[in-house]
Amino acid sequence: MSGPLAFAVDPAVDARRRRDLRQMRLVATGLLVLAAVVYVLTRGHDDGVLGFVNAGAEASMVGACADWFAVTALFRHPLGLPIPHTALIPRKKEMLGRSLEEFVGENFMREDIIRERVADAEPTRRAAEWALGPGHAKRLVDEVATVGAHALARIPDDDVRAVIEQAVLPRLMSEPVSSLAGGLLDQVVKDDAHVGLVDLALDEMRTWLVDHEDVFESLIIRRAPTWVPAALNDIVARRIHVEALKWVADIRRDPDHEVRQALDGLLVDLAHNLQHDPATQEKAERLKERLLSHPQVSATAMSLWVSARGVAISALEDVDGPLRSRALAEVVALAERLLADDALRGRIDARITDMAVFAVERYGTELTQVISQTVDRWDGKETAERVELQVGRDLQFIRINGTLVGGLIGVLIHAVSVLLPS
Repeated sequence: MSGPLAFAVDPAVDARRRRDLRQMRLVATGLLVLAAVVYVLTRGHDDGVLGFVNAGAEASMVGACADWFAVTALFRHPLGLPIPHTALIPRKKEMLGRSLEEFVGENFMREDIIRERVADAEPTRRAAEWALGPGHAKRLVDEVATVGAHALARIPDDDVRAVIEQAVLPRLMSEPVSSLAGGLLDQVVKDDAHVGLVDLALDEMRTWLVDHEDVFESLIIRRAPTWVPAALNDIVARRIHVEALKWVADIRRDPDHEVRQALDGLLVDLAHNLQHDPATQEKAERLKERLLSHPQVSATAMSLWVSARGVAISALEDVDGPLRSRALAEVVALAERLLADDALRGRIDARITDMAVFAVERYGTELTQVISQTVDRWDGKETAERVELQVGRDLQFIRINGTLVGGLIGVLIHAVSVLLPS
């Protein structure tokens, strides 16, 4: 639970700490009372053993009272008296917060310390060993897939539509695409990346001609003159169909066919004009504007998004599906490679170290300021109470040691006074 002033409060732990603090206070106070009783009982006996006991008891009371004052002055005014330089924590908490901030910044937020700690930690090796542990890689993949599916499912369609209509489409509308499209087309032709599309188009054309022979021949016959006999039209149409199939097959089979060369020349000219011809560029830009301004573009983009998201969510949610299986295999393979390749681990650890150093250099001041800013918001009285609960039990040993050490010193001083000549 959290207190009203941002303190972490656990009632059970606080109750135990208060009980321990009371017990140690009783012990320390009990020793003071014991010393006082012994002092009273031995008062007036300056010689012999009782003289030593009386001197020790007197010094024990002095030491106990002095240390009680010192311990109490940290948290409050002793006996409620506004003695200077007491109640240090309630009055000086802001200074303590700033001092703690400076201490952390100077001794922990340093590049050499961060690099040393990251190097000692070997995060890449540890991550790889963890991933190869029983069930760890599968759990990692399952968690990432689950989070990814939930994240995709929670993206509102209205937000995606707004991004498309208000950011993507206006950006595309304002950017000239003719030069970019021309350069891309030119590279596609140089790499022969369009050959596969041409082959696919030829295959589809041949399939259509085979499956729709009647449709093709009827189109030819409708174009024939009316005075030509029907029988002759049928013969001509069938012949044209056969020649069309042969022509498509020749183009598909011959990579240097004149039709392919003509198409390549057409694409090269188009790429050049898109990059250098103002008239072609203007036509391309007008075409782009007409396409992007059409309402169906936004609807189509949303439809593609919905379909892609659905496919992605289904793949992520399929526990035994190929996506998770592939991801699991990749995680295991990467972990094994990291353990086997010292140089790769070193490079990754170096990148992690650089990122940690950058984060500290960029945000270290803000991180350490959290300490002083948080302490500034604390109430002084409650701060003293919380600190006393944390360390008050151990501070009572100062009182106990003061009582015991004071008594020993008192005995030594009395011994010296006895041994010295009058």
